[in-house]
Parts: sequence; structure tokens; C-alpha cells
Amino acid sequence: MRRKDREITDFQDIVSIMEKCDVCRIALNDGDFPYIVPLNFGLDVQGEQVFLYFHSAGAGKKLDLIAKDNRGAFEMDCDHSLLLFDEKMSCTMAFASVMGRGTITIVPEEEKYSALKILMRHYHAEDFQFDPTPIKATTVLKMTVSDLTAKRRNSKP
Repeated sequence: MRRKDREITDFQDIVSIMEKCDVCRIALNDGDFPYIVPLNFGLDVQGEQVFLYFHSAGAGKKLDLIAKDNRGAFEMDCDHSLLLFDEKMSCTMAFASVMGRGTITIVPEEEKYSALKILMRHYHAEDFQFDPTPIKATTVLKMTVSDLTAKRRNSKP
């Protein structure tokens, strides 16, 4: 990381940023160019191991690419605000971001409900009860994160 002064190394601080984000972009191998898709996600932390959960239709480009190469990268960000410096006649953005890599697997049928509960927990603090009927038509993906980095540009100097 070029800007070591913005790097976040504390694991709990990184998880706190991830908890505040509402979209996770994953990048998959699509030959000459990466394929990037923004997704809703669920976050599960077990010790210092991070798992990300995503839901999907039963078919499509994302699933085709994962079947060929299940390695993926991800990025998420939050805390955006424009910082204006009138005296310098310049501006920049405040932000917090997390990037990482991992492997993606399809969650087995018997674990889908639990995985979707993790996803719902990310967006709804209470235990959200949902209709399990559409679960059969839903593909649930799990990324086992192998490494992550984070950085922050504070809104105050």
C-alpha cells in the first residue's frame, strides 16, 4: 500500500468498516478483462476468518465464471464525503474501503437458509423472518476470504 498513513491494520477496525458497507463489488476472471458485479452481501466472522455471502439467480454469467475459476477479488467502501480546501483551491474525498481476495463456493442446499440469515442480518439488525419458499430457486455463494487490506481518508486532517 502506497499510503501507509491511511492503512488500517487492526482486524476489528477492518470488520467495522465492512459492517458499515452496503454493497460489495466482486471481480471474477473473464479472460482478457475482469468481470465486476456489485452485490448485496452478508458478513460472517469466525475468529479472524472472514466469510462473505451473496445470493444469485440459478444461472447467469457470474455463475458461469465462478464454475470456470472460483477465485475472486472484492471491494467495498463507505463514509464518503467531499473535502474542500478553499485556501488551497483543492478538494478530495473522505472514505473507508476494504479490498481482498478469496475463493467462492456454492452453498449446499441444507446450508442455504442459514447463509441467507447471515445476509439478512447485515441489512436488518433484528432476526428477520422470511419466506423460505424461494430458497430452492436461489443460489447462495460463499467467499472464503484469504487476504484483505483496508484504508481510510478521514474527513478531518
